[in-house]
Amino acid sequence: MSVVPLLVICSILVAGGFLVAFLWAVGRGQYDDLYTPATKMILDDRGTEQNDNNDNK
Repeated sequence: MSVVPLLVICSILVAGGFLVAFLWAVGRGQYDDLYTPATKMILDDRGTEQNDNNDNK
């Protein structure tokens, strides 16, 4: 039973670390742009095709 308090303390420390990392990422603007990541694959593919066609001419 002496392991339970140790595990609780460790889990609280790990959860606190994740909370600090999340707050740090929010503070640095990691989650500001929600639209571009959803369309980035589409925009990259379109740009690659246009560049390939221009290189062949």
